Amino acid sequence: MSDERNASYPVDGPHASPAVRAALAATWSDPPGFIGMLSAVNHKTIARRFIVTTFVFFVLAGLLALAMRTQLARPDQRLIGPNLYNELFTMHGTTMMFLFAVPVMQAVAAYLVPLMIGARSIAFPRMNAYAYWVFLFGGLLLFAALAVNTAPNAGWFSYVPLAGPDYSPNKGADIWAQMITFTELSGLLEAIVLITTIFKLRAPGMSLNRMPLFVWATLVTQFMVIFAMPSIMLCSTALILDRLVGTHFYNPAKGGDVLLWQHLFWFFGHPEVYLIFIPPLGFISSIIPTFARRPVFGYPAMVLSLIATAFLAFGLWVHHMFATNIPELGKSFFTAASLMIAIPSAIQIFCWIGTLWTGKLNLRVPLLFVLAFFFILVMGGMTGIMVASVPLDLQVHDTYFVVAHLHYVLLGGAVFPLFGAFFYWFPKFAGRMLGERLGKWQFWLFFIGFNVTFFPMHVLGLEGMPRRVWTYPHGMGWDGMNLTATIGAYMIALSVLLFIVNVVRSLRSDERAAADPWGAGTLEWSVPSPPPPHNFDAIPVVHGRDPLWEPSAQPAFVAGLAADAREVLVTSVLDAQPDHRPIFPTPSIWPFASAVATTVLFIGSIYTPWAVVWASLPVAVAMIGWFWPKRGENRLAVARERRP
Repeated sequence: MSDERNASYPVDGPHASPAVRAALAATWSDPPGFIGMLSAVNHKTIARRFIVTTFVFFVLAGLLALAMRTQLARPDQRLIGPNLYNELFTMHGTTMMFLFAVPVMQAVAAYLVPLMIGARSIAFPRMNAYAYWVFLFGGLLLFAALAVNTAPNAGWFSYVPLAGPDYSPNKGADIWAQMITFTELSGLLEAIVLITTIFKLRAPGMSLNRMPLFVWATLVTQFMVIFAMPSIMLCSTALILDRLVGTHFYNPAKGGDVLLWQHLFWFFGHPEVYLIFIPPLGFISSIIPTFARRPVFGYPAMVLSLIATAFLAFGLWVHHMFATNIPELGKSFFTAASLMIAIPSAIQIFCWIGTLWTGKLNLRVPLLFVLAFFFILVMGGMTGIMVASVPLDLQVHDTYFVVAHLHYVLLGGAVFPLFGAFFYWFPKFAGRMLGERLGKWQFWLFFIGFNVTFFPMHVLGLEGMPRRVWTYPHGMGWDGMNLTATIGAYMIALSVLLFIVNVVRSLRSDERAAADPWGAGTLEWSVPSPPPPHNFDAIPVVHGRDPLWEPSAQPAFVAGLAADAREVLVTSVLDAQPDHRPIFPTPSIWPFASAVATTVLFIGSIYTPWAVVWASLPVAVAMIGWFWPKRGENRLAVARERRP
C-alpha cells in the first residue's frame, strides 16, 4: 500500500494531514444512496435518527394529550367518546414512557458518549443500528393500531384483568404487549452498547475518576436498564401467553395472581422513573460548569449520589401498590425507602448550588432550563414524599393529585433538562446555533404553561377528581381548574412549536457554529461542529476531568492507528491504559434485514404462536448474513495483526 494509506498520526498535534484526514473520512463515512442509508452504522447517524424519531413520538403524544385536555376543559363535553378517550389515554402514556422518555436519553448518550470519552466509534455499531430499526418498527406498530381502530385501551400500565382476554377481547392489548418487547429489546441492546463503550473505548488517561458526569450518569442508567427491563418483558410475555395460548399467570381461578402483574410491572416501572431522571442529572452536571465557568463542586459526592439513587430505585416499587392488600409492616419499609431516595438527589442539588454560587454565571437559555428544573424538581419531590405516606396515598390514590406529581417528576424533571441539553449540544449535533431570543420565548412559555397545566391538578385531586375519567358533571367544582389546565396545555404546545421553528430556522442559516461556542471543558468540544465521521483526527491523551481547561503545555495524542481501516483503541476498564487495536465492522444492510425479520416474528406472534417457529427461520438467515466473515475483512485484520 502507499505511504498515504498507511499514514499514522503525528504525535505533536491533534490534526492529521489533509490526505490522512480525507482517508479517515472516507473510511468512517456511511455509504451513499438509499441502500447506504439502510446500511449506516456511524453512531452519530444512528443517534440523530433516534433523536428525531423520539421527538416525533413526543409531539404525537402531546397532540393526544391536547385532545384529552380539550375534552376535559368543560363538564359534560362529548367531543371524544369514552372508548376513544381510553385509547388516547393509553397511547399518550405508552408513547411518552416507552417511545420517548427512555429512548431519547439513550439516543443523546449514543451521540455524545464516544465524543466525550475520546473514541472513534461506539461499541458494536451494527447492534446499535439494529436497536434503532427495532425501536422504529415497534413505535410504528403502536400507531398503526391506532390508525386502524385497534389501539390498546387498558392504560399505559395495562393492569390485569382489565388487559386480560375477558375484558380486552380485541388485539389492542396484544399489540401493546409486543410493542413492549420491541422497545425493551432495543433498550437492552443500547444499554450493552453504551456500557461497553464507556468501559473499553475511553481515551488513554481517562480513568473512571476523570469521566464526565454525564458519562457516569449514562453508565449508571444503562446498568439499571439491564436489571429493570427484563421484568417488564417477562410480565408482558406472560400477558400475551394468557391471551393467546391459554396460560393462567394472572387468573386467580386457575392459581394465578393479578397482583403478580403489578409487582413485575412496578419493579420495572419505578426504576424507569430514574432511567428517565438520571440522564438529565448528567445534562445538568455538564451545563452548569460551562455557564458557571468553573469545574463542578463535589465530583465524588455527585458520582456516589448517582450510584446510590440507582440502588435505592429498586426498593421502591411497592409504593405504587399501597392501595392493595399488602401487609402493613411491608408498606412501612417501602415508605422509608421512598423517603431515603430524596437524600442523594438533595446532595446533587447542593453540589450544583455550590458550583453556581462560586462561579461567574452566563445566563443563557440552557442555564435557564436548568434553573427552572430546580424549582420543578423540588415541587415534584415534595409531593413524592407526601404520597410516600400510606394514609395520604390511600386518600389521593387514583386522583389527579397523582397525575400532577407524575408530570412534575417526569415531564418537569426530564424534559426541562432535555431542552437545555438540546440548546447546549445543538451546535455539536447540527453545526448551527439555536436562536437565543426564540429560545427564551420558548422557555418562558414552557415554564409558565407547565405550571398552569399541572399545578391545578393537585387541587383537583384533593377535591376528589379521579384519574382516567373522560368527562365529569356540572356542580363538582372542577370546571375552572380543568379549563385552566387546558389553557396551560396549549401554552406548552405553543412552546414546543416555537422550538421546532427555532430548529428549522437554525438549520437553514448559513452561519456555522464554532467547535466550542460555549467555552466548555469536555472533549466533544475539541472537534469541529458537527464532528467528522471519524470523530477525532488523533485520539487525545487525557490528564484531567476537564481536558480543555487543563493547563497542559504539551498535549499528547495517540499515534499509529490506521487511516484506511476502522481501527479503534481499546483501553483498560479502570485506568484507561491502552490494551489492543481491533478493527470495527463496516456498514451493512444485515442489521436492517434482521430488524425486519424480527418484526415479522413479533407481529406474527400476535395472531398465532406458530409464527415464533416459522419466523425464526428468516431471523436466523439474517443473523447468519450479519455475522458471516468476509474475506476482505479477514485479510485486512491479518495484515493489521502483522503490522509492527
